[in-house]
Amino acid sequence: MTHSLSPRFSRCPKCGHQPLPQDQTLPAGCPRCGVILAKVGQTVRRPVPRPRDAPAWPDTAADWMEPLTQMPGPFDAMHFWSRVALLAALALWSWVLITLDWRTGEFMDSFLHRPLLVFHEAGHVIFMAFGEWFTVLGGTLGQLLMPLIMAGALLFKNRDPFGASVGLWFLGVSLLDVAPYIYDALVPQLMLLSGRTGEAGGHDWIYLLSSLGLLAKAHLLGNLTHKLGALVMLLALGWGARLLAKQHARVQDRALQQD
Repeated sequence: MTHSLSPRFSRCPKCGHQPLPQDQTLPAGCPRCGVILAKVGQTVRRPVPRPRDAPAWPDTAADWMEPLTQMPGPFDAMHFWSRVALLAALALWSWVLITLDWRTGEFMDSFLHRPLLVFHEAGHVIFMAFGEWFTVLGGTLGQLLMPLIMAGALLFKNRDPFGASVGLWFLGVSLLDVAPYIYDALVPQLMLLSGRTGEAGGHDWIYLLSSLGLLAKAHLLGNLTHKLGALVMLLALGWGARLLAKQHARVQDRALQQD
């Protein structure tokens, strides 16, 4: 007497339909797609797990949060402590940058203003195709989009949420850099690349806020932008700290396994 080696399926191995017939011997098939279950069972011994990087539409809050909190290896001590040192340095730098007086443009004397200025000027060129208004706004968009693109690439392509948290931190820094420019639009005092103040022309935010009828609110908007930048930086540091706490637990587990 022969015995069937075919497994009994709870859902269709071809289309995923369930429930399936209780008796899955020949000629039983899937009610939806018609695949013969016994014949499939001759070649399928176990379900093939979905690859980790295969796309899947998240359907729960936990699924949405998983890419933000996953910590791929390696989980060695050197890798962990180098990230701790980096996060600590960013935290100290955050305090320095947030406490600079944005109303006088003190932030623009910081080291980070110079690389951000490169992306600012590139943004004017990139958005030139969308007309004058977007060409002017493009400077600010350029320096804000750069860290966002970096964070997105690190999170979704490299599967590195800690790297993405550093990208988010740079977004906060970029907002701090924009705040003095917005604040200055009401009473221009900052020296622009042209060597003149905004009263002589060429001030992005005088143009933008005037076109929107919001020039009188420049100080308010500058203050809000500064606070938003500080908040984004703190959120990024908190995100990075939580990831390192998870990684620390895995480093400890690995150390215990090696003992």
